[in-house]
Amino acid sequence: MENYTVNSVMLQIEGLNVAGTATYPVFFFLLFCYVYIMITNIGIVILIIMDESLHQPMYFLFCNLPFNDILGNSVMLPRVIMDILLPPSERLISYYECVVQAFFSHIFGTSTHTVLMIMAFDRYVAICNPLRYSAIMTNRMVLKLTVYAWGTSFVLVMILLGLTIRLSRCRTLIANTYCDNASLFKLSCESVDINNIYGLTFTVVLLTSSIGSIVLTYTRITVVCLTSKNRSLNRKALKTCSTHLFVYMVMFVCGKVNIVLHRFPEYAEYRKVCVLLFHILPGSLNPIIYGIQSKEIKKFLSKLFCSKKGLASSL
Repeated sequence: MENYTVNSVMLQIEGLNVAGTATYPVFFFLLFCYVYIMITNIGIVILIIMDESLHQPMYFLFCNLPFNDILGNSVMLPRVIMDILLPPSERLISYYECVVQAFFSHIFGTSTHTVLMIMAFDRYVAICNPLRYSAIMTNRMVLKLTVYAWGTSFVLVMILLGLTIRLSRCRTLIANTYCDNASLFKLSCESVDINNIYGLTFTVVLLTSSIGSIVLTYTRITVVCLTSKNRSLNRKALKTCSTHLFVYMVMFVCGKVNIVLHRFPEYAEYRKVCVLLFHILPGSLNPIIYGIQSKEIKKFLSKLFCSKKGLASSL
């Protein structure tokens, strides 16, 4: 029988249900993923800041992705990793900390969409209007696009959680690996129809805008490539667009499967794994896909390693 406590300050997180023998392997695997995500994403940001040849609109916009991955995983993964070593009864979190965690987890998911949208616009201008690229993608435009990406996410998520915070709570169990909006409003015994309506509207608007912008920009890019006889342009477009679309599809599939599985409690364990993949996969793949395939970043890394080898040989 479920215990009912009105507006309890302390909540219990269900976390991952890991078998005893798998506890430490799962713990070290997630710890490795977290350390890898932090090192690679922070490293990419430092590279872009250090090398003046990377001070271009494309890379400044790209910086939003590693920053988002650092923020999202720093809020979620350490808590999940720590809870693996604790018995279920000791996986406690305050309501206020839970709300903060939910806020940043939704900022992470929403910003992933909006950042990829502004990056798609940048690629559209670069490939379809190369002669006007420098005139359109000024520092001012980059700043505007960045503010749009984060500002839109902030407003949408604030409304989402504002509707949830107003509810009283009669339960204390967060049936998830970490706090999110759906887990929070499920703590209430009041009607959550408004939350569901706004949540559905929020998802539809975000997905429609995201998918619509991706389809529109890449359709125009495809038309330009098909009508152009410039092989260099076509190779550049194919390389850039394929990596962008791959990252988008990974993020899209993991995120939407998580939303769907929230409606089916019997698949709770699958949803927990999908939630982790939504955070871990983009954060792990982005530095590889965007960093390694960039000529400028590869040149900087080769210079860096060559200078280190020269220094070591001279000692």
